[in-house]
Parts: sequence; structure tokens; C-alpha cells
Amino acid sequence: MTSQLLEQFSSALAERVSAAQASIAAIRLHDGRHLSATLWQPDLAVASEQSLPRREEFELVAAGGATLKAKLAGRDSGTNLALLRLERALDAPAWTSGEAVAGALALALGADGTGGVRARLGIVNAAGGEWSSSAGGRLDRYITLDLALARAEEGGPVVDAAGRLLGISTFGPRRRVLVIPAATIARVAPQLLAEGRIARGWLGVGLQPVAVPDALKGEAGQPGGAMVMSIAADSPAAKAGIVAGDIVLSVNGTPAYRLRRVAAALAEVGRTAELRLIRGGAVLSVQATVEARPAA
Repeated sequence: MTSQLLEQFSSALAERVSAAQASIAAIRLHDGRHLSATLWQPDLAVASEQSLPRREEFELVAAGGATLKAKLAGRDSGTNLALLRLERALDAPAWTSGEAVAGALALALGADGTGGVRARLGIVNAAGGEWSSSAGGRLDRYITLDLALARAEEGGPVVDAAGRLLGISTFGPRRRVLVIPAATIARVAPQLLAEGRIARGWLGVGLQPVAVPDALKGEAGQPGGAMVMSIAADSPAAKAGIVAGDIVLSVNGTPAYRLRRVAAALAEVGRTAELRLIRGGAVLSVQATVEARPAA
């Protein structure tokens, strides 16, 4: 009985992998390596933006080994998504989105570089709510996987035990395997297709967490802040008169040493940002208008 259950379980997993193979492609790199991409629509593929070279054209190897060209349609470091438009539509089944649940089985799939597929089985380690990346992008869910992943497999689909799409894989800090949720892809891909990028708020300052000087901790009301290390020319910060060496205490009430939360607070273009800061031994407030981050 146990042997039969194991065989059924094994066969079911193999079927899930086989069904998804047509939706996986390899992105060839110049050094002979490759990354994985997930077919989102018949003529559109998504990949992990952080590992994709800064190029406009790519060569893909689809299921079965067929090669085709693809052009970059858009990329967004905030959500770590890149969108590629294929030179021709591929025949692949449409995805059905699944819901990540902590403790549930998950299959992380990737391309082998020759038209085949690689598969890794693990569990959903965490499945939390909405969160913001350090680059200011909004992810619809925080999903991590308890499995190892090869660099070449990054960007491939992650599916649940029923074969439903949870999202695509990517690497977080210390090579933790994260999932860019399917809901995030569905929200961001149309904007990338239309504009090529996602406009996000920007002040134009480089910040470094620092301790507040002892003599000012009482007035500052907090032990730490973020020192302005650099200011981009003609940026909102420069226009507001912020200078290198200022210690920013808060941005719209968010402590400045919480850099990820500050990035989220500055995501809305056109918003007025009130910065409470230390300059020359005094605490003062400065206002700046958030502008769209210049295109890279």
C-alpha cells in the first residue's frame, strides 16, 4: 500500500512538471550560461530582472529545443520583473493562479538550457501579506520557499501541488528563494508592456544609517537616523536644499533608518515628503516634492 502511494505521488509530481514544461524557456547568456524564463502569455515571457543583462535583445531556447529571438518590453527593479516579447507566439497552456500556504508543497521549475526542464520539490516556508522591496516596489505577497535553487533556474515558474502558478522564483538576501507572486506579475506586466518601466517616487539621496549624536538624542526623540551621503543633481532633494552630511530622522513620520519603509513612503510620484533632519546641531524640517525616478 505504501509503495503504491509513493508511486502515485511520484507520478503526480512528474505530470505537473511535464504539463508546465511548455511554459519554460532558457535565456541564453554570452558566457554559455543561461537563466530561466516563464511564458506568461503566448508571446510574452517574464524573468527575474536582477540577473538579466542590460540588453535589448535575447535568444531563448523553448521547450523541445527550438530557438527564437525576444526583445525587452520592460523591466522593473522594484518588483524584480523583466518582460520579454517573443518574435512569435508559442503553444503553451494558460496558467491558473494558486494561493501560497505555509507548509504546502511547491515545485520550483527551471530550464536546463537545451529545451528540457529542471524541477525541485520543497515547501512554502512563509506566506505573508503585501510588502515593499528595498527598491520601492510593492509585492502582493511575501512568499519564501524551503529549497535550494541553481542560478540557471531563477525566473522559472513555481507551482503548487495542483499545478497552479504561485509566481516565478528569484533570489533574496543570502540566496533565500523568494517567489514573485502571480498577482504581482498580472498587475505589473501590462504597465511594462505599455510604458517599458514603472514610474516610482524618488528624492535623489543616498542614505546610510547612523546613530544620532548623544547631545541631540533627547530633541530628536530617537537613537538613529540616516546620513545623506550623496545627492543627485537637479533631484527633489537638491531642489529642497538638502545637503550632504544632513542626518535625516524621519520621512513623513517614518524613521529614516528603516530604509525599506522609507522607500515605500516615497513610492507615490507628486507626493510632498516632509523630512525631519539634523543640520549643524539643530533639528529642522524640510519639504520636498517626490518626482519620478529617471530612467536608467
